[in-house]
Amino acid sequence: MQQISGYMRRAVDDYQMIAPKERVAVALSGGKDSMLLLHAMKHLSRYHPAQFELIAIFIDLGFNNIDISAMEQECQKLEIPLVVRKTDIAPLVFDIRKESNPCALCAKMRRGAIHDAALENNCRTIALGHHKDDAIETLAMNLIYEGRIGCFQPVTYLDRKDVRTIRPMIYLSERQIENAVARLNIPIVKNPCPMDHTSMRKETKELLKEAEVRFPGLAERLFGAIQRSDLTGWKRD
Repeated sequence: MQQISGYMRRAVDDYQMIAPKERVAVALSGGKDSMLLLHAMKHLSRYHPAQFELIAIFIDLGFNNIDISAMEQECQKLEIPLVVRKTDIAPLVFDIRKESNPCALCAKMRRGAIHDAALENNCRTIALGHHKDDAIETLAMNLIYEGRIGCFQPVTYLDRKDVRTIRPMIYLSERQIENAVARLNIPIVKNPCPMDHTSMRKETKELLKEAEVRFPGLAERLFGAIQRSDLTGWKRD
């Protein structure tokens, strides 16, 4: 945990993610990324000069077969208040609208629900569990499917709602996260979404894995290219 939080502190400081005494909402999905983020943010809050406060937010999409008891227990153990926002996003996307590309609409509606829940709980900064591999995959997806150079930002500001989203794990690889979750015995909540592991991102992930075998170090070079580029928000302070 000391090593993980060290990477996160560097990201937080490089991109000025957290203001002193700020109240930060951790967006929980129950997966390995967000569950490690929850633990590491709590660890970081104990010694970071910003002395920030934490809450956790889980957006219940409306799937019937999800058990969040492990998530509730972890939040209780870490003494982090958990806000559960129940929605009908899943029935709307899959049953009513029968979307051919459900992931885009679901993500948009989920973001809106997270923003609203954060504001209702006096939070204007939301921590997301995106990591280094997510950034690389996003860059590759934009190139392959849209023919443009683009990636999400370490810090994103939504002026319409006066909310910031931060990504403290952008210096961590997915392998580091998987190893940390296993070593720390952090419980994971199974994703009930029928589109899990079938998205364009999954295909891109597999493509990059194959390329990494052929060209060792490719992932690190791609991430370095993102940092050295003129992409908005990636210039370090």
